[in-house]
Amino acid sequence: MGASVRRAAQSGSSGWAGCGVVAAIGLPAFLVLGVAANGHGGIAFLMLLAFTGVGVAIGRDQARRTSEFKRVRAMQSMEIARYHAMDPREFEHAIAYLCRRDGCHQVQVVGGAGDLGADVVAVSPDGRRIVIQCKRYGPTTKVGSPDLQRFGGTCYSVHGAQVAAIVTTSVFTRPAADYGVRLGIRLFDLGALAGWATRTGPAPWM
Repeated sequence: MGASVRRAAQSGSSGWAGCGVVAAIGLPAFLVLGVAANGHGGIAFLMLLAFTGVGVAIGRDQARRTSEFKRVRAMQSMEIARYHAMDPREFEHAIAYLCRRDGCHQVQVVGGAGDLGADVVAVSPDGRRIVIQCKRYGPTTKVGSPDLQRFGGTCYSVHGAQVAAIVTTSVFTRPAADYGVRLGIRLFDLGALAGWATRTGPAPWM
């Protein structure tokens, strides 16, 4: 989606949100004034209290949601920073730990010379064979199509994967993402990894 389209969508969303706020404030006020004008001041006062209470509750809920969102984002940022500080071998063991933590068994770190693309192998909680390639890249180095092609050539035929995934601390190029979709390889970029690590997102086999 282009930047101009995103801006237009955001502008439209803001416009509808503004209409919603006006309606939420204006409609209750209109009703209260109407009741008061008909000589029912006591009822109007009670209605005003009720509408005020609803407004306060909505405000508190929005504040709670905002606070929770910030808390989760901070946790995810800390996890990604921790993974970036690891060397590639430490990162492989960190991914193996996540597999064990989330119920996998027969988890092994097999990365190294002659690994043919597999860094971590495991059996998922429901019995499927998982083969994961780990890419501990810096934020400016993307996982490209050649990486996907090498892994795609071995993950199923050599390693017998039922779930094949590449997990990275970076992101995937568009050709790599397209290739992954065609071969059914699950792609976990830094955002998906952060969600998995903090239990706010799914694991690769889910």
